Amino acid sequence: MSEQATEVLAIVGLEIHVELATETKMFCRCRNRFGDPPNTNVCPVCIGMPGVLPVMNSKAVEYSLKVGQALNCELPSYSKWDRKSYYYPDLPKNYQISQYDLPLCKDGYLDVPLPDGSSKRIRVLRAHLEEDAGKNIHDNPAHTGVDLNRAGVPLLEIVSQPDMNTPQEALSFAREMQRLVRWLGVSEANMQMGHMRFEPNINLHITRGGTVYKTPIVEVKNLNSFKALEGAVTHELKRQYAQWLEDPEGFSLDRKGKQNRGWDDQRNITVFQREKEEAHDYRYFPEPDLPAVVVDDAWRESIRASIGELPLARRERFIKQHQLGSKEAEAMIQDADTGNLLDDATAMGAPPRRVVNLMLGRMSAAANEKGCALGQLGVSAAQLSQLAIMLEEGKLNATAGDKIIDHMIANGGSPLEIAGKLNLLAESNTAAVEQWVDQAIAANPDPAQQVRSGDKKAKQAFGFLVGQVMRISGGKAPPSAVKELLESKLSAK
Repeated sequence: MSEQATEVLAIVGLEIHVELATETKMFCRCRNRFGDPPNTNVCPVCIGMPGVLPVMNSKAVEYSLKVGQALNCELPSYSKWDRKSYYYPDLPKNYQISQYDLPLCKDGYLDVPLPDGSSKRIRVLRAHLEEDAGKNIHDNPAHTGVDLNRAGVPLLEIVSQPDMNTPQEALSFAREMQRLVRWLGVSEANMQMGHMRFEPNINLHITRGGTVYKTPIVEVKNLNSFKALEGAVTHELKRQYAQWLEDPEGFSLDRKGKQNRGWDDQRNITVFQREKEEAHDYRYFPEPDLPAVVVDDAWRESIRASIGELPLARRERFIKQHQLGSKEAEAMIQDADTGNLLDDATAMGAPPRRVVNLMLGRMSAAANEKGCALGQLGVSAAQLSQLAIMLEEGKLNATAGDKIIDHMIANGGSPLEIAGKLNLLAESNTAAVEQWVDQAIAANPDPAQQVRSGDKKAKQAFGFLVGQVMRISGGKAPPSAVKELLESKLSAK
């Protein structure tokens, strides 16, 4: 059968593990904090000593339900805890308290934007709460250390349906999920700190000659960056197709089953780890030391009311309300604080376009320098609104606006006070502006003549003269007045 008659469909599902930003762990009062010395945030409960009893962290349950609401999930009235039994050095109890058949959240969806401007609905099978394991430390070549600070940290596992068909769709889903949990304030989702980890499940459905072949399902474990996620899915799709071509009948889900693989980010390949466990291998049974979770209508409604406007809804509103482009709107919803800043500044009367230009200009550069979000720079909505209005009224030029932003970030103060202190206010004396324009024309006769004659370089020459007036005035000349005077003085006669 020819290669052209073969249809290949990638099937990708994604498990996302999100550490919740609670003060304490899931079933004890040990501190939940990254970076502390190894094995300092531990107690008899989280290291699995005999006879101890877990106590449920209600804030973690609330955070999980909040994510479930935002993912349009069902929140069942009754949910229970289960023991998931397996041995690993960083799991001192030899079992994990998790959820099996009755999760907190199920049957939801998330709409994710795609590069072509469209969106795709990815269904969410479930989101269940569990405790994280500790961490094996391989820094010493002679032995492996175990740090149990992370053991017992509340972990929300979000499991999608296999609705993604490209690495880019998987990446978009993962990015949207990171933005969502940050937006809701339930997790920092910092992958360098292990707050968010990805495990894609990948196989191919290959149609040839009327027969559908399904390759073995591979789960790639513990990916902790978007780059690793995209790389692992991309490589695995290529690897499975190449292996199927070698043995179409033998390399199948029926014959090979499922397997776990790891990601080698040095060689950019996946490597075999073990055959994948099934549910019966974990010997799930109800956790005897914890009561069930009962969610009544009042609790469910209070959580719904606390969510507010979600990122994609705000994106669409910004496009319609402020006439933003899709990329501009996307930048405005990177986190809730940034979007709130735009909303609050425009509510105070600032023109939206001026506010967005300020935020995506000097403020964005400053945020990159500081490694923080726009909304975390310390510039208030009142400061931003006043600055945008001053620029719109011609009291400042763009260069002065950038200087004021830097001063506000470093020292605070109102834009009007800073402009006066730094002598940045535009000159309102028309005679002074006209004198600067005349000086620029006299000092640059060739560009002036090009503008008068209207030749092919007239536009460039006009921009040059505007710049010369601004230089002569020390930035005080209002750009609109400069352009108007230049046009009047250099109009063809």
